[in-house]
Amino acid sequence: MNILSIQSHVAYGHVGNASAVFPLQRLGCEVWPIHTVQFSNHTGYGAWKGRVFDGGMIGELLEGIAERGALTACDGVLSGYMGGADIGEAILEAVGKVRAANPKARYCCDPVIGDVGRGVFVRPGIPEFMRARAVPAADIITPNQFELEYLADRTTGTLADAVKAVDIVHLLGPKVILVTSLHTDETPADAIDLLASGPDGRFRLRTEKLDIAINGAGDAIAALFFFHYMSTGSTAEALSRAGSSIFGLLKRTVAAGSREILTVAAQDEFVTPSRVFTPEPV
Repeated sequence: MNILSIQSHVAYGHVGNASAVFPLQRLGCEVWPIHTVQFSNHTGYGAWKGRVFDGGMIGELLEGIAERGALTACDGVLSGYMGGADIGEAILEAVGKVRAANPKARYCCDPVIGDVGRGVFVRPGIPEFMRARAVPAADIITPNQFELEYLADRTTGTLADAVKAVDIVHLLGPKVILVTSLHTDETPADAIDLLASGPDGRFRLRTEKLDIAINGAGDAIAALFFFHYMSTGSTAEALSRAGSSIFGLLKRTVAAGSREILTVAAQDEFVTPSRVFTPEPV
């Protein structure tokens, strides 16, 4: 499998492409990373160096890949944090070119907008771009609970509310939706849910809630879910494999007391998770 991954990148630590690329490679996937930003470290540290790239550079890099005749072999495009609307447009243009070369290629959009407790943290115009342009263009999206509520324009206090919100977002275009970090009235205080919905049904996966708040996990689970869905064609199987791997990764990160997820040290979790969780139909 060949995936074009257009995301942010950091030199130190693991977020964006620095979180998504290696797990895919560890699973045997060829990844072509294009960076939307290049920072020294993730912004959670409060200080960083580097810059945001423009849409023109993304288009230029894609043109170079196209000149190698590689786009016909591209199975999917994965996108995450977008530094600006021009980058978003460049990503959608890249998706269009990949689909023109390979009509079977799929687009997975992680609609990075904000998070519960933090609100919107992207640049002005990006949330609107996600709802109006990126999400409708995607085959698969991986919002967190805050982003699901924004896209659906409704709250998700109960599981039924979350399912209704997912149904609303399906109408925007994406056939498959993975909701990460979901906590409703039915979720125990010591647990966290994942909710996945696709043509083959809706499924919830519940895991122990770990005492950790860390950057980059969302980027990793989006990549893993995308890969496993394309590999198996099963929403439930993709949810089980991706959720189990991320749980194992985060559990080992907690045990190590690390501020960065242990993407390299815990790499076996991507291939053979130490604990496998089984989703339940919703």
